[in-house]
Amino acid sequence: MTEVTHRTVEANGIRMHIAEAGSGPLVVLCHGFPECWYSWRHQLRALAEAGFHTVAPDMRGYGQTDAPEEIEQYTLLHLVGDMVGLLDGLGAETAVIAGHDWGAPVAWHAALLRPDRFRGVIGLSVPFRPRGQIRPTTAMPQTDDALFYQLYFQSLGVPEAELERDPQRTLRSILYSASGDAPRRSGRGEAAAHDVAMVPRQGGFISQMVDPAVLPSWLTEADIAFYAGEFARSGFRGGLNWYRNIDRNWELLAPFVGARVAVPALYVAGDRDLVLGFHGMDQLIANLTHFVPQLRAKIILPGCGHWTQQERAAEVSSAMLDFLRTL
Repeated sequence: MTEVTHRTVEANGIRMHIAEAGSGPLVVLCHGFPECWYSWRHQLRALAEAGFHTVAPDMRGYGQTDAPEEIEQYTLLHLVGDMVGLLDGLGAETAVIAGHDWGAPVAWHAALLRPDRFRGVIGLSVPFRPRGQIRPTTAMPQTDDALFYQLYFQSLGVPEAELERDPQRTLRSILYSASGDAPRRSGRGEAAAHDVAMVPRQGGFISQMVDPAVLPSWLTEADIAFYAGEFARSGFRGGLNWYRNIDRNWELLAPFVGARVAVPALYVAGDRDLVLGFHGMDQLIANLTHFVPQLRAKIILPGCGHWTQQERAAEVSSAMLDFLRTL
């Protein structure tokens, strides 16, 4: 089996921990929340064995990578800058960049802003979302009883305290409850997304989630232990700070309104992914080629939830390789 090795690279003024495998054309794999390089453990090896140099960093604020104190150090421009710096640190002119969850906007915007460095892009779960006309947090749902989880994450200290109380339970609950294995009170679509994405004002983010007695087949106790160990050491603040820059990102990206992702692209998601139930997401995905004209394929995996490359490791690796071989 191909060995995964680890080292630290200087990138954009921070020390970035990376896991890597193989040799050949470079593929950079960006994780989301609340994860780390480990979420790409299956693809690191599968792509390396097919002749690619795969690199999965701990993103800014996560794992063994530096976590700057200032909230404003976590904008999309910083995160894209980190990926450009990573290529420079690796001595690579170009790469294909893939991202899942929060890593997907990083990948899409890396391709949007630096098509000279990122020659292809793969988005898992989260499609490219063009800049809207209004400040994003003003459009997020809230009621007298609950608020959208991204609004809940804006308050300093409160979500950190909740998530860090028991990292093991936090990770078990989030990974299971957002997966395709978790039962949905309201089936699919916006109603199902509303069930999990809305945080009770008198409860908390984890309160409406399920801590499963038995883990699904794609997730082991060792996986949970690894994730929990990383967050027990680093805390959750770095990852939460990405959410705290949503409005700032909107301001900073004003010069790029209307810009399209011009490089070849692939989009993969599960049909039970809660992201697909977010308001307006069905129309965005249906019209994705308008914003990503070189979208080669749009793959929706039946029964798959949010953790695309973990829940459907073999299918996602295969789809990625099919796309990579066309470039």
